[in-house]
Amino acid sequence: MQRAFVLCAVVALSECLFHLPLEKGMTAREILEEQGLWEEYRPKYPYNPMAKYADKLAVGIESMTNDADLAYSGIISIGNPPQTFRVIFDTGSSNLWIPSIYCNSTACNNHNKFNPGNSSTFRNDGHALEIQYGTGSMTGFLGYDTVTVGGLAVKNQIIGLSQSEADFLQYMHADGILGLAYPRLAESDATPVFDNMMMENLVNQDIFSFYLSSDSQQGSVLTFGGVDPNHYSGPISWIPLSHELYWQITVDSVTVNGEVVACNGGCQAIIDTGTSLIIGPQCNNINSKVGATNNNGDYMVNCNSIAQLPDVTFHINGETFTVPGSGYVRGSQANGCRTGFVNGGGNLWILGDVFIRQYYAIFSRAQNMVGLATAR
Repeated sequence: MQRAFVLCAVVALSECLFHLPLEKGMTAREILEEQGLWEEYRPKYPYNPMAKYADKLAVGIESMTNDADLAYSGIISIGNPPQTFRVIFDTGSSNLWIPSIYCNSTACNNHNKFNPGNSSTFRNDGHALEIQYGTGSMTGFLGYDTVTVGGLAVKNQIIGLSQSEADFLQYMHADGILGLAYPRLAESDATPVFDNMMMENLVNQDIFSFYLSSDSQQGSVLTFGGVDPNHYSGPISWIPLSHELYWQITVDSVTVNGEVVACNGGCQAIIDTGTSLIIGPQCNNINSKVGATNNNGDYMVNCNSIAQLPDVTFHINGETFTVPGSGYVRGSQANGCRTGFVNGGGNLWILGDVFIRQYYAIFSRAQNMVGLATAR
């Protein structure tokens, strides 16, 4: 198991960065393809990429969706003595939830479960929690305990504990999700983990940042309290948020070979580590322009032609951010190569892991800005 570690400048011990290693594991899709179950799973649990960003249905309900291509997760611990869990660190949601021992769903039985009775610091909140998925739901209850993330012990953190989970979650690599968006997005008025880190003065700067490795299983990292120059080169481009709920910014346009193919006149986009792909209302235009063909909803390209594919460029805040063919194509010779662009309903664009792998992403609560720099 990878352990969190801390780097402190020699000149001042307060200048500390808290690093939490992330692992790039097999995605649910890869597991199902390996087992020959993907085509059976796919119509049963259709992927609605925009469900996560839908209007909230009621207090205590958080929308989410079954993204079968999520790959990155890290270890946290909860309680005293600590119980460990693997979670997705998600800048597109704000709640923390994990399975509990009171859950007997298939999805819970192959994941780690939290036992409140084994933690001397656990406190029951008494309120119910429901998370709606595109094809099911997670139900549970809320409680408080100490959550240790990247070496930082966050006291009295509210957590959701599942009592039932949608079947498709049995194929997910992670046990649960830790949200890193703004508190206004949190259900049940839960204070997000990073907000508690700030309030408890656990971080030197109100910043966290992501480096997502492209190919290797190891090497990805989430840093709390600042930025790690080892993971990017060149200047940081700071982009002001257009809305402080998600990490939402304005994109001016999207071009291929100098031609505007999407987002003409500007559009809104969310930088989301909890979404694997790039999703937008005109992604089929991009797929067509790069020469991809539709195969049952997947846009396929020749695996031998990836190096010849055109770049896709996002124009943001007067600067250009390019994703090459090698960055937006995924898959294998065995199962075919498909692009990472998916058409989504509504007007929002989601810049997920396909984009973030190219750019070290810095999330500043201090300035309400996103910083992007070329990843290395």
